[in-house]
Amino acid sequence: MLAYTYVRPGVFELKEKPLPQLQSDRDAIVKVTLCSICTSDLHIKHGSVPRAVSGITVGHEMVGIVEQVGSAVTKVRPGDRVTVNVETFCGECFFCQNGWVNNCTDPNGGWALGCRIDGGQAEYVRVPFADQGLDRIPDNVTDEQALFVGDVLATGYWAAQISEIKPEDTVLILGGGPTGLCTLQCVLLANPKRVILCDIDPARLAFVREHYPDVLTAGPEDLPEFVRANSDHGGADVVLEVAGAPETFRLAWECARPNAIVTIVALYDGPQTLPLPDMYGKNLIFKTGGVDGCNCHKTLELIAQGKLDTTPLITHTYPLADIEAAYDLFEHRRDGVIKVAVRC
Repeated sequence: MLAYTYVRPGVFELKEKPLPQLQSDRDAIVKVTLCSICTSDLHIKHGSVPRAVSGITVGHEMVGIVEQVGSAVTKVRPGDRVTVNVETFCGECFFCQNGWVNNCTDPNGGWALGCRIDGGQAEYVRVPFADQGLDRIPDNVTDEQALFVGDVLATGYWAAQISEIKPEDTVLILGGGPTGLCTLQCVLLANPKRVILCDIDPARLAFVREHYPDVLTAGPEDLPEFVRANSDHGGADVVLEVAGAPETFRLAWECARPNAIVTIVALYDGPQTLPLPDMYGKNLIFKTGGVDGCNCHKTLELIAQGKLDTTPLITHTYPLADIEAAYDLFEHRRDGVIKVAVRC
């Protein structure tokens, strides 16, 4: 089968590989119908994910059809259309039992697909712990509608959930990329009083104004002043940092009111510094970490009900044979690209 493969830092190649096989009675083999490229894939390509294993098939954002299941799998059957979770989790350890599936203690727990074990930018993928990692797609939901459920939409839902958003809040989202836009949709489910989205790219801000006209938009210039002018208590009640740059990390705490919640969603290329003397007295609550993607069934229900729709994010579609061109487009952000779908 064709599989897009991490060869070494800076080099991905489309290779012929053997079909994956069941390795456990809790595994499933999924025929991938549609996958996508994530910024985290670019982090692997450029060597900033030390855990990534050379030779693995990349990709962790996909939907497909169950081809084969192990004898212990009860939740899905061959022929089911499914989303694939970005995370591998056993469902039994202390962290899984508390919903912290990103910290699953299994050796392959957490983000494994497309990083430490073969992922889904391929024709087939093996999914460990299939009862936890696969969710059936409702009949009235298309593959395109479900494509982001297992990763960027799971991230947005998790981020909004842990941010404790209240109806009277002003919420600031830093970053209007794919994850930021998914986070925006999930924040809007909480019906806050006011939402502000900041991005440096005018095209992204125009996209937000077109699709979410009630959301305020701003660039990073003079953002603290803009937020103070459009909030009730001297700053945002909740800030979600989804951009992942030193400048946006700084803006996150600068734009927050005292005693606000600052949720760090972004994955950074390097360490960030908390200037505690400058922040003293703001009494901020920071929430950080990787997505706990255990609510995919809920987001699929919301999609089926018409309350979430991420299909406008798919701006380009390529066949798997042309995935190198898809990566080049996505990485260099040409032609108004937001997300690329790859047909397998």
